[in-house]
Parts: sequence; structure tokens; C-alpha cells
Amino acid sequence: MSQQQNKSIVLASRPIGEPIADNFRLETTSIPEVKDGQVLIKILYLSLDPYMRGRMSAAKSYAEPVAIDEVMPAETAGVVVESKSSQYAVGDYVCCRSGWQEYFVSNQKDPMTYKVDPETVPLSTYLGVCGMPGRTAYFGLKREGKPVAGETLVVSAASGAVGSVVGQIGKKLGLHVVGIAGGSKKCAYVKDELGFDECVDYKAIDLDGALKAACPKGIDIYFESVGGAVTEAVSKQFNPGARAPICGYIASYNATDITKERTPFHIFGELETPPEHKFFLVFDHYAEFAEANSALTKWVADGEIKYQETMVEGLERAPEYFSWLFSGKNFGKLVVKIADE
Repeated sequence: MSQQQNKSIVLASRPIGEPIADNFRLETTSIPEVKDGQVLIKILYLSLDPYMRGRMSAAKSYAEPVAIDEVMPAETAGVVVESKSSQYAVGDYVCCRSGWQEYFVSNQKDPMTYKVDPETVPLSTYLGVCGMPGRTAYFGLKREGKPVAGETLVVSAASGAVGSVVGQIGKKLGLHVVGIAGGSKKCAYVKDELGFDECVDYKAIDLDGALKAACPKGIDIYFESVGGAVTEAVSKQFNPGARAPICGYIASYNATDITKERTPFHIFGELETPPEHKFFLVFDHYAEFAEANSALTKWVADGEIKYQETMVEGLERAPEYFSWLFSGKNFGKLVVKIADE
């Protein structure tokens, strides 16, 4: 197996503004030999997520920047094709943090490599609704948002991988759930398919008025993923004691200098009574991952939580697909199919 070739995509240069093709490079290398306690995983699906843009910058952040010539980081799902581990057998399905590549050698002690069951839910969903985005939604709302039945929850990027799950869990918890999404098609999906109470089109001429009509009792929880004009509009409707878990602000990610951007922290901080807000990481709740995984897979298997995927093909085109996250071209979770089994 170690004679086989492995294709990967590395960071060739740091993007200025939105990433372009020249910021990436396709490389072919030999697959390293599998040693005792290791497994070789053939990657079948690759997750593309907005946080990756932050890792491409040299600026200080919650995670180390990707080094130039290093494989782009990512969560992936695949199958074990060679094992020198007592914990994994050939044919086991796993999730891992392989990055943008076809094969990955994982140590059996790597906490980011774990078995999954494609008989329970489709393998690709372990990268979306039953994976990191789903866990972000679960902990972001339940732990950071501190919901109380009857409150009003507003969810930005409501048709996306995280937002769609936040809203559906919110309905389970007895909240009045209002989504914000771009365009009539996404808004109709959020309301009619996902069961949100209302969905506001952020492209609406009168965003403030539309939001006020959808939230007659004001806003108690705002799940932040976007920033910019959406956050400005939401901030006018907060009730006293409101909470605003921040998992991202994609509107600023491609700024040439993010330190000069007006972020949710500026917008909330200027309010007379700011909501309780902080930037949270899903890994803050790592000890409880099993709880979230169990709940999410059960809800998806039972049809209680619905999801949407944009499935595309080909590792070579991952840089092109990545740009879709910033133009709204994808609908729901963006997953790249890397290989057939």
C-alpha cells in the first residue's frame, strides 16, 4: 500500500482578500509506511468550512495559521484500508482530521480519529449535521445560548450547515425561532422544510422592519455566524438579558485587514445594555462530544432533524468549491466527494 501515490492540496501563498486558485497547489507524494499503532485511511468525503479562511492568514487567532506548503486542514470521512492497530480493522469507517488529501496515516491514539457507522446515517452527514457543524450548533445553543422555553431565537445563515441545526434544536426546546437567510428559495426551505417560525431575507429592502415583524417580543438569543449588516439589524432588537453566542462572522473573513473590520464585538459592545456574548469554540465542549454525537445521529436517523447537502466531486477542484462558501453558491453543508469506496 505504501507504494501508492497520495494527492494533496497545500497552501502555496497567503490570500489577500478572497482566496484564488494561485493560493493553493496540488501535490503528489508517496503514502508513508504504516507503523505499529497506526492505520491508513482512504478519504471518501472532505468537509469545506468557513473557518478554514482564518487559518490561511498569518494573523493571530484561536488556532495556528496553516504553514506555507502545508496540507490544508479539514475534517474528513473515510475507510480504513490498512491497519497495524488493535483498535481499528480494515473496512472500519472513520472520521479524521486528514486535511485536503486522498490518504491519511492516523495514530490510533489520535482523538480526532474515531469510528462512525454509515448504517445509522449516511457517511457524509458525519461531516455536517452529525459532525463538527452539528456539534457547534448543539453546544452553541444549549450551553452558550442558555435557552428558556418561550424565548425568541434568531439564527443567522439559517440554511447553512450550523444555522439549520441551531434552529431545529431551538424548536425542540420550545423557542420562537426566526431564521435569516439569503433569497426566497433559502427562506422558503428554512420555514417550510426545517420548521422555523419565520425566515427573514437579509437582502430585503427594509431588514430592520422585517426583523421587527418576525420578532414581536424582541430577541433573547442571537446565534451569530455572519456579522456585518445582519448583526447591526439584530442588535437593535435585543431584550435585556439577551445572549449572543458567536461562532463566526463570515462577512469579514475575506477582508484585507480584519483588524480594521467592524465585528460583532464592536457592534454589541457599543450598545447601552450589550447582550452576553463571546466567541466560542466547539472544542470548549470536547468532554461532551459523545453526548452531542449520540443526540444528533438519533435525531437525523429518526427524521427529526432535516439537513441539506451540496455534494461536489474532485479533490483538485476543492479550492474552487471553497469560494462558494463566501458567495452563497452552496445550499446547506458543502461536501467534496474525494473517491468511491
